[in-house]
Amino acid sequence: MSKPAAPLKGRAARLARLMPSTGPSTAARTPFVLLVVLLLGGGLITLLLLNSALNEGSFRLSELKRDTTELTDEQQALQRDVDSRSQPDALERRARELGMVPGGSPAFLNPDGTVRGNPTEATAPPPSPSPTPSPRASAGAAPDPDATVTGASGSASPSGPAPAAEPDSATAPAAESTPPPTSPGR
Repeated sequence: MSKPAAPLKGRAARLARLMPSTGPSTAARTPFVLLVVLLLGGGLITLLLLNSALNEGSFRLSELKRDTTELTDEQQALQRDVDSRSQPDALERRARELGMVPGGSPAFLNPDGTVRGNPTEATAPPPSPSPTPSPRASAGAAPDPDATVTGASGSASPSGPAPAAEPDSATAPAAESTPPPTSPGR
């Protein structure tokens, strides 16, 4: 049947002496198993926390992208509004609403003080018929086509073709010393 095991000789015998006996040694394995279980549990908890933080960042990122899209759309709408109001025909229409008229022929001053050109006064073209009265006209009063209406700014704007009036001496120097308004950035 089976033969008894032969005694080990040489190198195998030396290795057998270095190895512990084959008896049960659960006391030495318990700390190692606990260490492995703790490391695995800690790793899983760390991965769970990391995953939660990444999901929170993802939600924040999608919210910021949505806000950026909304702000970009608003900026583009405002830019279209500015572009439409900057077109020459829109500027002309707004200037006419404010009571401005196209300028006459310009005159230029030479460095020696002589005038070059023939200056003419700007006159208002005949008014176009409008179905509603001007919002600057006083309520309850019939608009007079030959009268001038004073707006909120205190300047007179003609509501129709009005004869040119001589400026009174009290306001003429103040009007001449004021420089014309300029638009910023242009």
